[in-house]
Amino acid sequence: MLLKRDERGFTLIEVLITITLMGVVGLALSDLVISALKEMSATSDRLDVSQDEQLGAVYFARDVAAFGVRDYGAAIGGGSLPFKPSIQLDAADDAGGTTCGPVPVSALRLLSDDWDLSVVPPVRRTAVVAYYLQPVDGVLELHRARCVGSSTPSSDVRLSQSVKPGSVSVSCSTPCTAVLAPLSVTLRYTATKPSSGDQVVVLSGLRRQS
Repeated sequence: MLLKRDERGFTLIEVLITITLMGVVGLALSDLVISALKEMSATSDRLDVSQDEQLGAVYFARDVAAFGVRDYGAAIGGGSLPFKPSIQLDAADDAGGTTCGPVPVSALRLLSDDWDLSVVPPVRRTAVVAYYLQPVDGVLELHRARCVGSSTPSSDVRLSQSVKPGSVSVSCSTPCTAVLAPLSVTLRYTATKPSSGDQVVVLSGLRRQS
């Protein structure tokens, strides 16, 4: 017995319904994919800022702990020599006669005594750590430059990318530039990223009380 082949196809209405359903499903899937990509991008940006903050926190805590230039011409009081003003705000690279650069104006410069023990007798030098903003490809980067024994930075590290203009501020537990060195110093700035937006970063440090 011969079976007849069913040669019926889809009707125009069935084709149109199928196309419509496929469009609705495709639109929903594309929205999900776009949302997932945006979330991945935002997460990546937040992770970048978090990593920058951790790096900056390590450097900053160490720098604040060590800063302070002693006044060797003053009388000893309380068992130790007093400090000279050792913090400079919005400072040029040659502020106070101690050059570390060339770098742009620094939001913060921390000065400290550094003893060169490779010679006899040891020679006292002034070490400078400068936190400054460097424009690169249309964005501002926060950098940390350090000079010791030379006016040329021995190191210059990028601590953060995409710093929001005008967001950098420095505060101290007591007046920053006073003769009496403050016990704590804080540097704040806002990192701005296209996907995650603005994120406030706070770097803090405590000075060794010696």
